[in-house]
Amino acid sequence: MGRGRVQLKRIENKINRQVTFSKRRTGLLKKAHEISVLCEADVALIIFSPKGKLFQYSTESDMERILQRYEQCSSAERELALTDPKSQGSCSLQYNKLKAKIDVVQRNQRHLMGEEIDYLSFKELHNLEQQLHTSLKHIRSRKNQLMFDSISELKRKVKQLKEKEVVAQQPHRELQKEGQNLLSLPLPSLNIGSDSYQARGTGGDEEGAQPYPQTSAVMPHWMIRHVNQQKREQPILASQQFLMSMHA
Repeated sequence: MGRGRVQLKRIENKINRQVTFSKRRTGLLKKAHEISVLCEADVALIIFSPKGKLFQYSTESDMERILQRYEQCSSAERELALTDPKSQGSCSLQYNKLKAKIDVVQRNQRHLMGEEIDYLSFKELHNLEQQLHTSLKHIRSRKNQLMFDSISELKRKVKQLKEKEVVAQQPHRELQKEGQNLLSLPLPSLNIGSDSYQARGTGGDEEGAQPYPQTSAVMPHWMIRHVNQQKREQPILASQQFLMSMHA
């Protein structure tokens, strides 16, 4: 009994899919080499793996020459298709297909906006709800990310402003500290005079002696002369007052 026809579909197992890709890739490269050698054909083969890795084979040392030949042939075919009436019919058919796809996309967009959903079945409404939940989840995630980024940026700016404020207030604090240090220094004492002058009465009594106030700085010469003169004149004035009191 012969083998049945294998149905081509995507391999779900990741490991099996990778093994199959490696085997089929090697076989394809081998077939390309064989056809180029046996038939003297120019072959260019380009393969991209599911992870984006490039595999290529060409009969020429430079693949660009083969690609240029392909571009020239493709351009000639496009120009011929534009002038051929049959190609115009295919273009109109393609236009109708594209227009139908656009209509489907626009209808799905209206459904997502909550419009024209009266004739939808329960299953279609459930699928639409799942799509909206998924979209809302992505939107909220993006919104939260933007909010966190904005808060982090504001915190960074506040920190920079505080650092600038500290640097700007540093000279003022130093001046204030120097002023406090100057105020804490003791003031120098100024001794104007240290002797207490007393005026003597008659008879050598010390009654009525009036001490002169002490000052805290050195007295000028003219003031010293005035004080000495008053000291000499005070006993004379006291004697005159005593004689006047006796005659009375």
